[in-house]
Amino acid sequence: MGNSRTDPSGGDDADVQILTAGKRRIPVHSKVLAAASPVLESMLDRPQKRGGEGRVIPILGVPHDAVCAFVRLLYSARSCVTPAVEGEEAPEVGEHGVHLLVLSHVYQVGWLKRACERALASRLTAEGVVDVLVLARRCDAPWLHLRCLRLIARDYAAVESTEAWRFLQENDPWLELDILQSLQDAHLRQKRRRRKREEEKVYTELSEAMECLQHICAEGCTEVGPSGRGPPPRDPTHCPNPATCRGLQQLIHHLAACDRKKKPPQQQQQQQHGCPRCKRLWQLLRLHSAICVHPDPCKVPLCSQFKQKMEQTKRKAEEEKDEKWKLLVKKVASARVMSHLAKRKRQEGIQNQEAWLKQKLID
Repeated sequence: MGNSRTDPSGGDDADVQILTAGKRRIPVHSKVLAAASPVLESMLDRPQKRGGEGRVIPILGVPHDAVCAFVRLLYSARSCVTPAVEGEEAPEVGEHGVHLLVLSHVYQVGWLKRACERALASRLTAEGVVDVLVLARRCDAPWLHLRCLRLIARDYAAVESTEAWRFLQENDPWLELDILQSLQDAHLRQKRRRRKREEEKVYTELSEAMECLQHICAEGCTEVGPSGRGPPPRDPTHCPNPATCRGLQQLIHHLAACDRKKKPPQQQQQQQHGCPRCKRLWQLLRLHSAICVHPDPCKVPLCSQFKQKMEQTKRKAEEEKDEKWKLLVKKVASARVMSHLAKRKRQEGIQNQEAWLKQKLID
């Protein structure tokens, strides 16, 4: 074992041997192993049997070359040559990523485990993602597990047609159910995030509309006008949002020119609620009055009227609430009286029964 591929230590003063598959041995230094892995350190601290050969640590179940790569990386960490930590993947990690992930998990080599996760995640394919996901679950690698789930969600049709997925369905249906549930949860979270973004967009647009409405009614927008019409130029005022201002001015002009005014009052009200453009402006004016903090009189049309209507509605709601509270108090008081009456009746019945028993005993 003179070359670097089979003798990672490269030294003659090694005091520990690692036993690998095929009964092959790798000479290493105990100080290197103890510094790199707390598990190997505890194994080295065990008392040695008398008369036995030098200390031997068996690492079986993985190929000999993977164990050699594992030891070389432990030595590279000791000499501060850790390309995987600095973002450059070490050749050994790319070649033996699966086995090194298992070894780094078993022997608690954190930096190597993270490097193996990154290496495996960069090579994920639909054909092998199921095997990597199972490995990530068993090796407690949540970051790699999440990357596998993302790939499955992105290309589920291709993954479902693989041999690994069919094997999973036949031999571990609970794991399949867990994966599908995770995908469903991720899909629901994505829908909630998308819906939240859309709601925030609507709220932002409404906020801009409120600002433009106040700007049009209080200052007079001189920078834009519907179809080129508008007030004569004066000292220009800053328009917060020209596109929104133009749309609001068009709604205002439509409300003034809407043919609902040509009909009787009852039909006017029906036309107002039937015309979508009038209804939209009506809702914007009502929304403004609900968030308006300007003292009366506000220059936005109908603001004061909407405020008065909201106050009336609030007082009516409070009165209804008081009526419900009074009704609740009345029912509770009635139930209390009935409970006292029932209790008194039970006590009188017990007393009468005791008096009857005493009379019987006397007789």
